[in-house]
Amino acid sequence: MDDHDDGILNIQISDDEVDAIKKKADRTGQTEDDFQAVKRQYRVRVENGDIHKNVALPLQPGPNKMRTQELVHAVEELYFFRRYQEGVDLIARALENGGAEALDNDSRRLLESYEIKCRQRMAKPS
Repeated sequence: MDDHDDGILNIQISDDEVDAIKKKADRTGQTEDDFQAVKRQYRVRVENGDIHKNVALPLQPGPNKMRTQELVHAVEELYFFRRYQEGVDLIARALENGGAEALDNDSRRLLESYEIKCRQRMAKPS
């Protein structure tokens, strides 16, 4: 068998695959000037157990991902600090007045699971 025969090791990449890789790189690319502008404006946020005070409620239809994540993080933080009743209250406020419909299914299920966990922890004797 000749080394130049077409075989399984004769692999070629189509132009479409190269274009897809190039488009992805272009989409995620950032110029140095853009990076420096973001770097100048960046401020560290230190959270010490009070994320829930800054959560904007009630949720509006189609909340952006950052607002949803802020809500989830606030509930997680309250759970972590064993402030279970505050967690349950925050979840209830978030889900009322159409808030449940404003959230995506995964976020709503996650909040509901935290509500169950908080209630279970409150029911256990200390």
